[in-house]
Amino acid sequence: MSILVVGSIALDTVETAFGKVEDSLGGSALYFSAAASYFCPVNIVGVVGSDFDSSKLSFLKKRGVNFDGMHVESGETFRWGGRYHKDVNKRDTLFTFLNVFEDFQPKIPSQYQKTEFVFLANIDPDLQLQVLDQISKPKLVVLDTMNLWINGKLSKLKEVIARSDILIVNDEETTELSGESNLVLAIEKIAAWGPKALVIKKGHHGALLYRDGAFFFAPAYPLKKVVDPTGAGDSFAGGFLGYLAQSDNLDNRSMRNAIIYGSTIASFVVEDFSFKRLVDLTQDQIDQRFTLFKDMVSF
Repeated sequence: MSILVVGSIALDTVETAFGKVEDSLGGSALYFSAAASYFCPVNIVGVVGSDFDSSKLSFLKKRGVNFDGMHVESGETFRWGGRYHKDVNKRDTLFTFLNVFEDFQPKIPSQYQKTEFVFLANIDPDLQLQVLDQISKPKLVVLDTMNLWINGKLSKLKEVIARSDILIVNDEETTELSGESNLVLAIEKIAAWGPKALVIKKGHHGALLYRDGAFFFAPAYPLKKVVDPTGAGDSFAGGFLGYLAQSDNLDNRSMRNAIIYGSTIASFVVEDFSFKRLVDLTQDQIDQRFTLFKDMVSF
């Protein structure tokens, strides 16, 4: 099984209490793919500028990430800059330059159009609908979004939600999207719009799964040091969907295991800047942490 991901490819400048990196690999599509590639091949659709150094993607290509759907346009690559506070749950955005990403129109290569597992990363709902219109009978569509689209394109976003199987959002986005201040009521309201399941990211407090009227909660893996939390949410989504695609099973046990695998991968990502922690990360290390994680939440 393989996964199609449509999202941003970026160059990030990030500053935390542990240092600073400039023009490091970033973007939702890359973070997702770096995580999901531990489980199955990944096909990316995205855009970069003529200034992008594709040699930086070599470690992803070796892990089965395919870039046939990555278009190179004249101009500069999407860039984002942020500075995290000592409390890494707080950050200041220093700049956002969309550059070639501003005019991005996703074109799904013919060899991707029958992909069974699809991740719609955090992009304009109109673009997400364009992607779905180009895909033939996907088995599972997982959707991510953000406050910008909730506030500015709610009607279109609801259309995408209705055509998706799983919605991944954080707790703040859940209450804002639903208009309900109570998280449980908010989840139940959104579930009535069509998705079969919701995954609520709660940052360093873990993640919540809602499916068939039942809840499952997993805490975040306890870490001594969080160096750079950028991309943790997309990495979580990559581990989550990557496991589901590999297992090709969508029952409750598989969904719960997927939550733990998503959290496990994300816990590695935040231990260093950008993708540095994943370059040499082995499957054995992932499985060992997964086992420790599972033991912590069993009773």
